[in-house]
Amino acid sequence: MYKLLIADDHPLFREAIGRVIRDGFDAAEVLETQDLESTLAMTIEHDDLDLILLDLNMPGMHGLGGLLRLRNEAPTIPVVIISAEEDKQVILQAVTYGAVGFITKSSPREQMTKAITQILDGNIYLPSDIMRAAGTAPARGAETGISPRQLETLTRKQLQVLERMTRGESNKMIAYHLNIAETTVKAHVSAILRKLGVHNRVQAILSAGDIDFSAYLGR
Repeated sequence: MYKLLIADDHPLFREAIGRVIRDGFDAAEVLETQDLESTLAMTIEHDDLDLILLDLNMPGMHGLGGLLRLRNEAPTIPVVIISAEEDKQVILQAVTYGAVGFITKSSPREQMTKAITQILDGNIYLPSDIMRAAGTAPARGAETGISPRQLETLTRKQLQVLERMTRGESNKMIAYHLNIAETTVKAHVSAILRKLGVHNRVQAILSAGDIDFSAYLGR
């Protein structure tokens, strides 16, 4: 049974997305908040949340600043942005800041269900046009844009960092899980981008989406 938190200051939208979740996921528990402070408090009370659906424009958010604060204070809980914002740079920046996806409020009901399913399955979700804008959009199960030779240039620690990047984790969250300094994570990310020949974090995430990391890490 999933436990999800809808953080949005519009009651009608909370009701609508809550209905999408309950219809799409049997016995899902849905919690609601309407500002950043109550959202942060809820993460303390419910540290077993499977996902937070976060509005960028509710009180206390200050745009992506609120996302950063939430990622810093609750680093183990995945966050997907669900917003009326459709600016491509904002969407890509949200993923760079650690969101596991971005769902636009104009999305059809079926698309929202598909997006949430994809995220709960451990994948990153972005609108298809945003994926194209990022430079590459491999289909699930399709051949990855990263060659085995490129992957072999990565150290074991860089592979571990890349794996966690594909989960939508922020640098702080990666540092927490791998027990290394955040500055070290930043250095690994820079090296990963250079070795893979991509320009930004989102391109790396999208290119690496279908890699079987267990094969390369020998788990």
